[in-house]
Amino acid sequence: MKVDETIIKPIPKYIIKKIKSIDKKHHKDKFNRVRFYNYFAIWKKHLMQITVAVKNKYNKWYCKQVVIHCDNGKICYVKDIKFTQIAGYSVGWYAEGLSKYQTWFESDDWGYADDKYFFIPYITNINPELALKIEKYKYSQVTSLEFTNELKYLRMYEKYPQAEYLLKLGLEKYCMSKTILNKLAKDKKFRKWIINHSNELSNYSYYISAIMKAYKENRNLMEIQKFEYFLRPFMKKPCYTHIKTAFCGNVEKFYKYITKLNMYEEVYDDYLTACEYLGLDMSLPKNLMPHDLSYWHNIRTEEYHNKKMEEDKKQMKQFCKNFKIIADKYKIMQRKLNENYITLIAHSPKELTKEGEALHHCVGHMGYDKKFVNEESLIFFVRLKEQPTIPLVTIEYDPKTHKILQCYAIHNSQPNEQILEYINKIWLPYANNQIKQITI
Repeated sequence: MKVDETIIKPIPKYIIKKIKSIDKKHHKDKFNRVRFYNYFAIWKKHLMQITVAVKNKYNKWYCKQVVIHCDNGKICYVKDIKFTQIAGYSVGWYAEGLSKYQTWFESDDWGYADDKYFFIPYITNINPELALKIEKYKYSQVTSLEFTNELKYLRMYEKYPQAEYLLKLGLEKYCMSKTILNKLAKDKKFRKWIINHSNELSNYSYYISAIMKAYKENRNLMEIQKFEYFLRPFMKKPCYTHIKTAFCGNVEKFYKYITKLNMYEEVYDDYLTACEYLGLDMSLPKNLMPHDLSYWHNIRTEEYHNKKMEEDKKQMKQFCKNFKIIADKYKIMQRKLNENYITLIAHSPKELTKEGEALHHCVGHMGYDKKFVNEESLIFFVRLKEQPTIPLVTIEYDPKTHKILQCYAIHNSQPNEQILEYINKIWLPYANNQIKQITI
């Protein structure tokens, strides 16, 4: 697709003069960054918006066209400019002799780009009044815009003439909202509501959703805005779903409650977690929204902590009991005959911890106790017969395959040859023979 060369025209001298005058007046950037300006031009009865880049170097002022938008286009023409979400807009100046190397996005020809990416925000339009010479824009308020891109506004104005209604009320910040413009076109009461609230709307940038909700529910606009302002970051927090469920989806009720108490939502989430763990009925208002949340938060979390500790003790007690049951089941695999070494099975998680601490390996951690209780692997201790209480070597044994999975001495080192010979030639055959008598 070839660019229509008739669109590409030099920057008019009077435009260059205006841009230079404005740039000289407002350019106070000691880092000499690139600046951008817009100006309008007419081509075949179409309004064109041209964006120029400006830069100073070597005491010279440079200005060149980088983007051309058409009033009815979905694409734009670009030259020597790129856009990224992280770095924003970058301009190449190789053709002007300001760079030794030509960047990948610089070219002698104009190219195409998606129209929406090259409306550079918050830049001055030199001659917005030119738009009034186009018949369809003749009665627009485009010259009164301060912050909105003029061409983007005119495109919206074509589809939604009621945008002028907002500009005349001093509500430029809302004139690009399709939601509001559609509502203005269809709802006479909404138009009156906008007039009655125009001062309030002009003094603050309200969310569109807050405006629509305030109108629909006939409620205070700022009150809804504050809730919306709270809700947006709150929805991203881990506690959002938990609290929303507790309040049956009425997050605004929760917002009013914690705002009144001046408390953080995370504090309430801790309180809620404790109450649910304690089995309290959270459908009761006194539990769901206590008058003194700080006081009841401390009470409930303390009760939660005590109950959890008690349950953890019971669980640990039962776990140790189960551990001993498994140890007793495989106890016949121990060997205490008249060799230099003996082999003992672990009888408790505590023994695993002591073994790991003495030999500086991880048998006391990493879930070996759970694997033992689940009969996924068994732990045996090899010790000198004359020193049966001093850790020497630890064995992990698979009761299903009848194989040794791991065998380590201190610091995960390999046992000496004498111990390995005992383990592999004496204890392992003995243990495999004994395990046949056990129903797994």
